Amino acid sequence: MPLLTEEQKLEKKLLTRFQKAIYEYGLIEDNDHILVGLSGGKDSLCLLELLGKRMKIDKPKFTVEALHIRMSNIKYESDITYLKDFAESRGIRFHVVTTEFNASTDSRKSPCFLCSWNRRKQLFMKAKELGCNKIALGHHMDDIIHTTMMNLYFQGSFSTMPVRLKMKKMPLTIIRPLCLEIEEDLRKYAANNNYHKQVKLCPYETDSHRSDMRDMFNNIESMTSEARYSVWNALEKEGKLIEE
Repeated sequence: MPLLTEEQKLEKKLLTRFQKAIYEYGLIEDNDHILVGLSGGKDSLCLLELLGKRMKIDKPKFTVEALHIRMSNIKYESDITYLKDFAESRGIRFHVVTTEFNASTDSRKSPCFLCSWNRRKQLFMKAKELGCNKIALGHHMDDIIHTTMMNLYFQGSFSTMPVRLKMKKMPLTIIRPLCLEIEEDLRKYAANNNYHKQVKLCPYETDSHRSDMRDMFNNIESMTSEARYSVWNALEKEGKLIEE
């Protein structure tokens, strides 16, 4: 039996974590109709790739569609043709919606927040139109931990982005199947598979404290390699990863 290459080992590791997340947190069930928010970044591309692979397995039986949201007033661009080919080559229908927001309508909120809110609104509307019961987002373990830190230090709350969140006002559940994946592994996987990068990055991406939290957490991990699992275990103990 031939030895696995480093690329094959990495893919196996990602798939194992992906499977564990699905079953451990009850993210996907038979007859689910899932809409993926496809930004065009490495994380959402990897999410679509892994869901496409998992969709070919009989149990659970589910379907996936992808939605890319363009903001006409934000210089945040992706190659639509590439995204469409990427999705459809994996047996996933691709949709694109163009919208916009006006940052001057609410000076209390950052442009980043308003853009995110409007994108989420479009996801909900498209999910309803397509008859989807779940929305899958490409947040990984690092994202979830960084959000925990931001909420703790800036909001005084021990909370995060749940792995599974059942919406109260609509028949939709938000899931994050990459929740057990490490960002560096996703970055390597994207490079191994030659994922295209976005044409232009978001002009507001440096306006939040998320990059500061990333740097802070990297320093913490340099002191103890178990830091991420300690935070994760604390979130699990406090029931912060699933909201019904």
